[in-house]
Amino acid sequence: MQAKFMLIAALMAFSATPALAQGAGAINVMGAIDKIDATSISVKDDAGGAVVTYKLDPKLMVLQNKAVTLADIKPNDFVASAAVRKEDGKLHSTELRIFPEAMRGVGEGQRPMNDARNQIMTNATVTGAAVVNGSNNIKVKLATGAESELILDPGVPVTRIDAGDRANVKAGAKVRAQGVKTADGDVINRITLQ
Repeated sequence: MQAKFMLIAALMAFSATPALAQGAGAINVMGAIDKIDATSISVKDDAGGAVVTYKLDPKLMVLQNKAVTLADIKPNDFVASAAVRKEDGKLHSTELRIFPEAMRGVGEGQRPMNDARNQIMTNATVTGAAVVNGSNNIKVKLATGAESELILDPGVPVTRIDAGDRANVKAGAKVRAQGVKTADGDVINRITLQ
């Protein structure tokens, strides 16, 4: 029971800072853990291979991405999807994540991502899904009432975010490390095990 309470509290704290990974001074690195101890983590960045060391926030949140299928996406799920606009004018997801209920509303909206692929990030509630020409077409609704459509072509990775086990945050683990640059150094406050 206490573990469940701690998960809910951690996820609520996470939801209170939805723009952390997108704002100025944000840290968002994908890679493998090179070294980790009680106060710091070194991550080998997938993008360039550099190993960078960061401080660890004492209240570090650990999450876990778990692979699921398109069939696991249900109406009323809160999802986040990176997508590219293709020739048909529609947003085709490059990945989709199902958030736990405690994270409903995190980063809600639709906005450009700062990446080389000119992707659009959509965080919204699923209102329906249909298979069209072999692809899943997901209808979503934003808090503003606006609606959007996401095309999930075959092979698009779909994951669900769950609480992670700190014991699995060790050398060699593939992670997404997020945090913020501070006057005292770069601090990682959230690690998502991949």
